[in-house]
Amino acid sequence: METKKTYAGIPEQYAGYDKSKVVLIPVPYDGTSTWGKGADKGPEAFLHASENMELYDIETNSEIYKQGIYLADAIDENSSPEAMVTAVHNVVKSSIKRNKFVTLFGGEHSIAIGAIRAFDECFNDLTVVQIDAHADLRKEYEGSKYNHACALYEANQNTNLIQVGIRSMDASEKLVMNEDHVFFAHEMATDDYWMDNAIELMTDNVYITFDLDALDPSILPATGTPEPGGLLWYETLEFLKKIFEEKNVVGFDIVELCPNKDDKSSDFAAAKLYYKMLSYKFAEQDEDDENENLYTNQKENNLNRLKYNSDED
Repeated sequence: METKKTYAGIPEQYAGYDKSKVVLIPVPYDGTSTWGKGADKGPEAFLHASENMELYDIETNSEIYKQGIYLADAIDENSSPEAMVTAVHNVVKSSIKRNKFVTLFGGEHSIAIGAIRAFDECFNDLTVVQIDAHADLRKEYEGSKYNHACALYEANQNTNLIQVGIRSMDASEKLVMNEDHVFFAHEMATDDYWMDNAIELMTDNVYITFDLDALDPSILPATGTPEPGGLLWYETLEFLKKIFEEKNVVGFDIVELCPNKDDKSSDFAAAKLYYKMLSYKFAEQDEDDENENLYTNQKENNLNRLKYNSDED
């Protein structure tokens, strides 16, 4: 019988569903992308890169995989965009109801529609933080409201949507956009306080949807619609860390990796980003677990020492 693959090749003791705090759902869907194809290959490339990544995080002094990360079966619903969204919604909601920290890796950005819908149904007063180059606020595109260009329209209607890094959009999207909640890339470049200002707009419960084209192409070129002038690595991590520290992040997705067979740096950056986000979420719990293990070991050593001394007497 073939052994089930684990996230990043972690030992099976940290990969079972029941004991894992984290669920990772791959969604290899690329049904509505309109320029660079290949997002359906993103999850496989991300998982392969993760297997070659160090699992100790220097910044947080943690090994988050020990909190348990369950790699779910991929959602392979390709019959229609609506069917894909429904499938994602159902799978995500099922794991939320089982008290899991649910994460997804796409796939194109339309996979977020079903995920956000599930989180909005399960958490009160939800803020969605969209980190992205594109607004994705069209009500419908190319005959479907489940197109990647419509990925955040529903969230804009039903949640507290905050958009960060936007630098490409259609004029029609301004009609529905809440510009007070939008941080345009060209303004962020000269605003030292944009991170704090964005966090002030967030409610307690936060879901993050991270389109990799938010990052500058010099860092991550392998995406379907790369845009110049994006976020850099350490400012991105600083912003994410602030959110995790100050708010209750309830889940997240990462989307739009279109792997390039000749350059694996984007795959690895995506893998690193995912693990960093988990590290920011669970670092304190990992430290508590480590302290508990040290206490238990010390207690056992003391008992063994007492027993040894007693035997000598």
